[in-house]
Amino acid sequence: MLDRFIIACALARACFTPGSASAQSTLTRPQASATATAPGNASAQSTFYSAGRVAVYFSPNGGAQAAIVREIDGARQWIRLQAYSFTSAPIAEALVRAHRRGVRVRALLDKSNATARYSGATFLQNAGIEVLIDASHAIAHSKVLTIDGTTLVTGSFNFSKAAEEKNAENLLIIKDAPGLLNQYAANWKAHSAHAKPYERK
Repeated sequence: MLDRFIIACALARACFTPGSASAQSTLTRPQASATATAPGNASAQSTFYSAGRVAVYFSPNGGAQAAIVREIDGARQWIRLQAYSFTSAPIAEALVRAHRRGVRVRALLDKSNATARYSGATFLQNAGIEVLIDASHAIAHSKVLTIDGTTLVTGSFNFSKAAEEKNAENLLIIKDAPGLLNQYAANWKAHSAHAKPYERK
């Protein structure tokens, strides 16, 4: 009896060894969450999504800022931005260009932007772009751009001069991943629901 138990345990360990073929195939298949979760709640999320095309950039001076500007300049319908630090003039200017050619641009920023010595929030608002402040968390630390429902930009890269020129950061641009973009859309909806219009303090 004990011998059969030992053999069964050994087989169980073999089936779940990291890097084994069975474990790998399980990770690459999208799995629905077994429990109800809040929309966009990454901590409770158990679904894995495939991405058709992914580009990666690193900073300092690795082309991340220029890549973001290119994606914004290519927007046709709408842009949603979530940011903690927002001091990048090239990115702010690209958003204003998009707004002026008829793209609906919305920005959701951390509360620090209302009191920071410099923030692109005022620049966007003065151009007629809707700017919201998410003050319901210790820090609204997301760095996300979603564009036209087809492009996701995210990573550690703050939309700031320091992120481009001084910090060690990473940036992903993901395309052709509708399931993933739907999760970010739900997350945007949840946070924008409790955000307030930007007012400089």
